[in-house]
Amino acid sequence: MVAKYQNRITINPKIMVGKPIIKGTRITVELILRLLAQGMAKQEILENYPHLQEQDIQAVLEYA
Repeated sequence: MVAKYQNRITINPKIMVGKPIIKGTRITVELILRLLAQGMAKQEILENYPHLQEQDIQAVLEYA
């Protein structure tokens, strides 16, 4: 069974030194988790990173 996050998160050694990122962006899973840990609301993250969708944040949480 394929995890749902695999549709949105990818790892490529040539992009961001192989850190997990949201597909089609250079936004790392680590960055999103850090923002959430600092108390930033999901809506605020989406406003600051217009390339993201709510499903991307959900995929990050599932991945973590």
